Amino acid sequence: MAMTLEQLRGFVAVAEELHFGRAAQRLRMTQPPLSRQVQKLERAVGAQLLERDNRRVVLTAAGAAFLADARRLLALAEAAPVTAQRVSAGARGVVRIGFTAASTYGPLGELLNALGRELPGVDLELRELVTRSQVEALRHDELDLGLARPPFEAAEFASRCLHREALLVALPRGHRLAALQRPVGARDLAGEPVVMHSPTRARYFYDLVVSSVPVAPGDVVHTVEQVLTMLWLVQAGRGLAFVPASAARLGIEGVQYVPLATAEPEPVELHLLWARSSRNPALRRALEVLGAGTAGP
Repeated sequence: MAMTLEQLRGFVAVAEELHFGRAAQRLRMTQPPLSRQVQKLERAVGAQLLERDNRRVVLTAAGAAFLADARRLLALAEAAPVTAQRVSAGARGVVRIGFTAASTYGPLGELLNALGRELPGVDLELRELVTRSQVEALRHDELDLGLARPPFEAAEFASRCLHREALLVALPRGHRLAALQRPVGARDLAGEPVVMHSPTRARYFYDLVVSSVPVAPGDVVHTVEQVLTMLWLVQAGRGLAFVPASAARLGIEGVQYVPLATAEPEPVELHLLWARSSRNPALRRALEVLGAGTAGP
């Protein structure tokens, strides 16, 4: 026999009043059905919860222990509809966010602060992933929102440019190009050793660099995936590297930065990315906070 919320409410009222008449009055019912509720509850629990006679009602040891649990169950039952309503409205829930390593230099922190301030009831789960891994995770509903580099499949994903920045040349301290006091171009860079982005594992930056500067294959001394690794190699004097402007915030000692001459002043893009098929209400609210519309098609 299963217990009911009405039985729990009846028991709690009697346990707090220690009087069936007052408890029935509090519940706006008559005493006989209240007595039957408590009896049914005791049968469902399998223990005597109250000792009663014509003069008094007393909690048994089992009843005193059960009272605390009964109160918690009633509180959960009362809170459950409110929680469901908040989840449905996107004010509660979870948003799983993927991000590239480079996005942690500025945009990610600002995004998390905005979401934390406006949606305090939403948990934010973070995963550091390169763009192609974010796309796969979004496709398989393992992520809700990405901070990724374009391009994306427009039929499957919606996106909005979150951040744009310049492309810089990272140089070992004292390098001759740091003294030019102007953006450097292809002619300035000819013959310089280069720590280059991987054409497969960092394709976005690779394509962006080669579209701006014709890097000769013979000038490439190392090919790496992460910007931070590039900067350590630059510090070690292995060559120069092309990095987003936000990388200068890392403050790697022994590395200087000069602007790269590009057709677009801020060619580096970071996009919010989400699956058009997402039905996560918390994602919809997060996109509204971030000014990116809704998650629908």
